[in-house]
Amino acid sequence: MDGQTYERFATFSDETFEGLSRRTGMPLNLLMLIREAIGGATPAPNDRVREDELAVVPFIEIELVMGFRPVSIERTLRVLADSLRRAAATESDAWRSDLMEPMLGATTIELGATASSRETLTLDEATDEAVLAIWHAQQAQAWTANIIGGFEKALTDAGLLKTLHRPPAICFLDITGYTRLTYERGDEAAADLAERLGRLVTRSTLESGGRPVKWLGDGVMVYFRDPGSGVVAALELVDGVASAGLPPAHVGLHAGPVLFQQGDYYGRTVNLASRIAEYAPPGEVLVTQEVVDASAGVDVIFTEIGPVELKGISGVRLHAAHRAEAR
Repeated sequence: MDGQTYERFATFSDETFEGLSRRTGMPLNLLMLIREAIGGATPAPNDRVREDELAVVPFIEIELVMGFRPVSIERTLRVLADSLRRAAATESDAWRSDLMEPMLGATTIELGATASSRETLTLDEATDEAVLAIWHAQQAQAWTANIIGGFEKALTDAGLLKTLHRPPAICFLDITGYTRLTYERGDEAAADLAERLGRLVTRSTLESGGRPVKWLGDGVMVYFRDPGSGVVAALELVDGVASAGLPPAHVGLHAGPVLFQQGDYYGRTVNLASRIAEYAPPGEVLVTQEVVDASAGVDVIFTEIGPVELKGISGVRLHAAHRAEAR
């Protein structure tokens, strides 16, 4: 425990959460949330702040100054905390199963020497760099989507974005209860689910002229050159997921212009398809009017469910897709 690795076990400062709130002028509830984000129990206002928790304070302070709403900061902290908690737990499991358990017959001295080895310190440093690199790459993806979305809106408002006669479609398929399944059964079950889902998606999409673009943990994003083929493939996927004994899938499709860059697709079409997938109930395939208009001749029945309010988007006309023989 004297090794450099264990210096990340932080000590307490002399300042309480209540005192920190008075000194900085920041909301007490946001500061106390840091303890939860780091993995501790909810603190009391008069509990002392840990040194590692103080390192998070400038992040909150800067975001407040820039105009971020407290609710947005809280959401960011909670998502970061949950994602990093899972990463830390997975790393710890691998360390125990691959390194510690094979050495259970070793002496205390040998275990101590191994835990303090140069290789361990090198791995810790490499892990920090890898996590930061992955985080920055994910940020670049998200920021690119924001930038492109801004330009797309400006072009649309100026009347400079042309309507395609037969636009492509973007499909998002999500697995219902994926996060709960991971909590209840562990990451191994989640990995098995992802493998089985991958086989289903690859087979169904390729047969329909689609292409899986990227995997999203609890689902997948697929590009279809032809929207009608995308609807047929989505219905096959929902049925295939159910037949494979996986949790129910829910799908959203939208057809429209997209921007292709470095193997990925961006723009309003992508964002809207993602929102529709979030809105769709388990076992359902929901599509926009644009998909219906571009799916003439496809053996599918569309049932309009009316304009709906989606996250950040209002008045979207959605239809539920069903196989013709199922009606």
